[in-house]
Amino acid sequence: MPAGVCGCCGALRPRYKRLVDHIFPEDPKDGLVKADMEKLTFYAVSAPEKLDRIGAYLAERLSRDVVRHRYGNVFIAMEALDQLLMACHSQSIKPFVESFLHMVAKLLESGEPKLQVYGTNSFVKFANIEEDTPSYHRRYDFFVSRFSAMCHSCHCDPEIRTEIRIAGIRGIQGVVRKTVNDELRATIWEPQHMDKIVPSLLFNMQKIEDCERHLDHHKLWESNEFAVSCFKIIMYSIQAQYSHHVIQQILGHLDSHKKDSPRIRAGIVQVLLEAVAIAAKGSIGPTVLEVFNTLLKHLTLSVEFELGDRRSSVDSAVFTANGKESDERIVQNAIIQTIGFFGSNLPDYQRSEIMMFIMGKVPVFGVSSHTIDTSHLGDFGTKRIQIMLLRSLLMVTSGYKSKTIAAALPIPIIDPLLSPSLMEDCELRQLVLEILHNLIDRHDNRAKLRGIRIIPDVADLKIKREKISRQDVNFIKKHGQQLYRHIYLGCKEEDNVQKNYELLYTTLALVTIELANEDVIIDLIRVAIALQDMAITNEDNLPMFNRCSIMALVAAYLNFLSQMIAVPAFCQHVSKVIETRTVDAPFFLPAVIFRDKCSLPKSLEKQEKNVFFLTNKIVEFLGGSGYIVERLSIPYVPQVTDEDRLSRRKSIVDTISIQVDILNGSNSEDKVNTEEITFESLKKAIDNTGMEEQEKERRRLVIERFQKAPFEEIAAQCESKANMLHDKLAQILELTIRQPPSPSGTITITAGHAQYQSVPVYEMKFPDLCVY
Repeated sequence: MPAGVCGCCGALRPRYKRLVDHIFPEDPKDGLVKADMEKLTFYAVSAPEKLDRIGAYLAERLSRDVVRHRYGNVFIAMEALDQLLMACHSQSIKPFVESFLHMVAKLLESGEPKLQVYGTNSFVKFANIEEDTPSYHRRYDFFVSRFSAMCHSCHCDPEIRTEIRIAGIRGIQGVVRKTVNDELRATIWEPQHMDKIVPSLLFNMQKIEDCERHLDHHKLWESNEFAVSCFKIIMYSIQAQYSHHVIQQILGHLDSHKKDSPRIRAGIVQVLLEAVAIAAKGSIGPTVLEVFNTLLKHLTLSVEFELGDRRSSVDSAVFTANGKESDERIVQNAIIQTIGFFGSNLPDYQRSEIMMFIMGKVPVFGVSSHTIDTSHLGDFGTKRIQIMLLRSLLMVTSGYKSKTIAAALPIPIIDPLLSPSLMEDCELRQLVLEILHNLIDRHDNRAKLRGIRIIPDVADLKIKREKISRQDVNFIKKHGQQLYRHIYLGCKEEDNVQKNYELLYTTLALVTIELANEDVIIDLIRVAIALQDMAITNEDNLPMFNRCSIMALVAAYLNFLSQMIAVPAFCQHVSKVIETRTVDAPFFLPAVIFRDKCSLPKSLEKQEKNVFFLTNKIVEFLGGSGYIVERLSIPYVPQVTDEDRLSRRKSIVDTISIQVDILNGSNSEDKVNTEEITFESLKKAIDNTGMEEQEKERRRLVIERFQKAPFEEIAAQCESKANMLHDKLAQILELTIRQPPSPSGTITITAGHAQYQSVPVYEMKFPDLCVY
């Protein structure tokens, strides 16, 4: 065809096509022709209705250049599209966007990494443009799938593989940014999209050191550093009011994997701990009790699994400390840490509720309304649950400060906490005392009282204290006997170790600091003297180490108390006894008895009275300082509870309380009242022992009948006894109300005439109460 004809045909082409053709140079290496690009941009802005045609023509040229591998022209076309997108913001841009996205899709589908990266960059620029109106017909399903596939690139060149994966991540980020503010943003959260997006992100977040081990990357809960990092990023990325949604998802995941291996469950719990640590500082909404309920449920399950493994190991005679049981301990410790950390970061009003919630779950005798059912776990399992719940409570109470002790120790906490059911094990008693310290010590004095020792000058400790409030006075009046009883009985446990005595000493000291008025001081001295008497008489057959430890505890506490109340004569008496013990009985002092390889005495009966704290001298010294000391002469005996009578433990009701009053009487010579032992007294004791056994058996049968018999049978028995009682009362009333006979006779009416009938005195029958 002649050249003139071609020029004529070229002049007839639409102007937008000519403007598009002119932006492409003869050599693609020269890049976009800027002057012609400015003309095309001005034309597009002036005639926005032509945008869709411009876009379609550019897409046509780009598709042809991609097929022919003319990548230089491809880059020029995409650069032109980018500039047109940034310059035009009219309603007519919608069709142009469709052409643009079609071209981006062409680039992403190509096998050339450079085109994929370039197409991603263009899409990211487009995602940053805020459109005036949402596009209801536009979907990004293809881009989600393609960018997710790029995130899993396995290109042989590591640098290119990394470049493609980064482009995929940036593309996913662009899709989310573009859709999150759209009215159709809910579609991006649908499972078909999230199932592609989330694994792609997690796959690239995990640091891959060995490329040959891709199949192992699904076990990320076991070595959960990566999982923790992921959820930390999530928790810090979302707004605080939505953090509880993440926690609920983790809890649900934990429930669905409750039968997985211990290390997987421990990994999930550890992730929950990290999420809770972030969420506890903000709003966590109604998930507080849900978190604790779920964790306590899994704590019980872990103990059940541990017991099952223990039984199977014992049955098969194969048991290793590094087996599955130790893995379950990892789960339990993770749960306890999560409970404690979560609770300790809650506001005070919520923490108080959680304290009561946890204490209500502890298996305690007589409290069964909300406790965890441990009947199928046996004694070992019940003890494990008790220990772990108390450890959780210990962490929750750490740092808790209450204005009044009554608020810190309400009845739902103090009653089960001081229950004899929690005194059956050495570790349980330690946990109970440490929890008490957390709740009672409102002025952080525990660190100053750590250990058990004779303090030369208590003033050097700089104890912080305030005047006891009226609420605290009422508390100690109501619950003081419970505290004293717990301390007294805790001292006489045979399995006590040094830590138990140290905690008991600290408990006495904290009660003195926080709750002691004059009445409480008298009660505390009575308890101390009763402990000394218990060690001397040894009615419970305690080992000599325990007896000497009790004597050392009493010495350390009375030394502290005497200096706190600052009564000079009392201080001198305590100091003199301690000085005497240093020479004559060093095993009665904490510095010696709690030392390794301490030589113990064979008996305490031969000890002189000057190594003991004497009641009559304390009465004299305190009475002279204005204290009301009448109660000091009454030996302390712990109060008896129903649980004591029904407990499997040795009841204080069934023991003979032998109270030794040292220095009894007003004379200067100290005497100890002893009972003379004779054949008759021994015979009487044997007879009484048999009667006591019968009485115990009778009580046991009565208790068993009331525990197991039907309600109707118990009601019928009680009704019959009530009827018998009423009959006896009627007989007594008849005897007392009826007119007694008179020796002068009684009047009887016979045929209208009154007649007197005399009764001899010896025939009269008088009531027994009237005869003497």
